[in-house]
Amino acid sequence: MIRRLVLAAALAAAFATLALPALAQGTPQPVVKPIRGDTPIPESNHSGTYRMERHDRPVPRSYPQHPPIIPHNIKGYQITKNVNMCMVCHAKTAAPPSGATPVGKSHYLDRDGKESPNISTRRYFCLQCHVPQFDAEPLVSNTFKPAQ
Repeated sequence: MIRRLVLAAALAAAFATLALPALAQGTPQPVVKPIRGDTPIPESNHSGTYRMERHDRPVPRSYPQHPPIIPHNIKGYQITKNVNMCMVCHAKTAAPPSGATPVGKSHYLDRDGKESPNISTRRYFCLQCHVPQFDAEPLVSNTFKPAQ
């Protein structure tokens, strides 16, 4: 009896590994069309492909509560748990002499609404919300219109 069960299990395993994939290959697979269309993916992307836009003033916001866009190059900026290069210029004490936009008051509040002399750990990693502006064509066309 046990021999028959072992033999049946072995046959079932052999069928599953050999016959089922062969049967599945006869099934037509759905065609997936990528958003990029027929444009091939380049093997490498040269760093000079997109140029950082340089602004002498803040970039206008697209909608209320939109995090400001970074109007300068941030290549080489270090943001770790010990160092935040953004705060060298954008801290509330450093912004007036540097001419940078100061970090918003909300960035100094903890989760209970208490103000701290240093930026809140919840807002410490700037690139979670703020991004640099690049002079690049959109990857996908869209009909976005900024809020008035």
